[in-house]
Amino acid sequence: MSREDRRVVSFAFSTRPPAGQPDDKGGRAPPLTSEPPPQGPWAVALRKLWRDRAAMVALAVFLVVCALCLMAPLYAQFIAGSDPFQTNLNGEIVVDGEVRAVLEASTEGLGLGMTPIGPTWRLGPYMLGADNQGRDVAARLLYGGRDSLLIAGSSTLITLVLATFVGVVAGYFGGVVDGVLSRFLDILWAFPIYLLAISLSIVLISKGLEIGPISITAGSLALPITIIGIVYVPYVARPIRGHVLSLMTSEFVLAAVGLGVPSARILLRDILPNVMTRVIVFIPLMMALNMLTESSLSFLSIGVQPPDASWGTIIQDGQGLLYSRPMVAFAPGLAIVLCVLTLNIFGDGVRDALDPKSKLRVG
Repeated sequence: MSREDRRVVSFAFSTRPPAGQPDDKGGRAPPLTSEPPPQGPWAVALRKLWRDRAAMVALAVFLVVCALCLMAPLYAQFIAGSDPFQTNLNGEIVVDGEVRAVLEASTEGLGLGMTPIGPTWRLGPYMLGADNQGRDVAARLLYGGRDSLLIAGSSTLITLVLATFVGVVAGYFGGVVDGVLSRFLDILWAFPIYLLAISLSIVLISKGLEIGPISITAGSLALPITIIGIVYVPYVARPIRGHVLSLMTSEFVLAAVGLGVPSARILLRDILPNVMTRVIVFIPLMMALNMLTESSLSFLSIGVQPPDASWGTIIQDGQGLLYSRPMVAFAPGLAIVLCVLTLNIFGDGVRDALDPKSKLRVG
């Protein structure tokens, strides 16, 4: 090709119109193709989780339950029209134009005692019936759900914060620090979880807890929150410690140590970001476990104390009404099963989304 031909070709390329602009022939130049910008690992994980329909449905159901429990005061005031914490032994209600007592004379056996009114199955007073004190079960169910969710969420936060701190410190520093913390975790691990929780509750339920300037009264919700939050620390701290030990042999951590990077910077920039994925996976699973533990302690009268209520205390109230008014115990039991089931399904979805080897396709 001659020098003049090369000039012509170079001129033709230099005078090509921009993408999308009309050319000399009346057409439009083809758009310039470019690859989409790469997505970060958190964006990919969120996209995987969003495409997991089972996890999204479970999360939606759990959020609906939480929203209903938060509206407990509105339900009690404008729909139930009664105080769910005040006994109503002589109350009356109109059902299908008929005035009925909230506590009716028993018609079973010798006819002794009183039987609370059954569910009306209508949005209004005593939709799920009354308990043996004449209190609205539906209103107490929503109020009890607020306490159960509060205890489960707060104790989960305590467990994850303490377990992350202990696991990261033990795995990173090793030596004597690892030995002391690991033996402490082994001591807690040696006790059956419910036996340890019951023992701590029985000891502290009458005296409360005082640690320096921190004082927790016996009837406070902070007491079961603290107990449940502590007993599950070994179950989370040990996996985190093992993960930190594996990270300590990785190339980027060894390179940072070799360059003399301070330990605080290595922990904040290299260790914690890689540990947080496992901590996030533990959130829904620990909430489900803590909710079951709180319900068990409250059912045994060593958890939530009157005048507060939780789903466990409501089940205890309905224990003597299983044959005459089973809805008193069945409703909170169904709420516990629903929340635990949805949290486990959502937890599986979070685990799959954060697992780089997950087979769930995004594209």
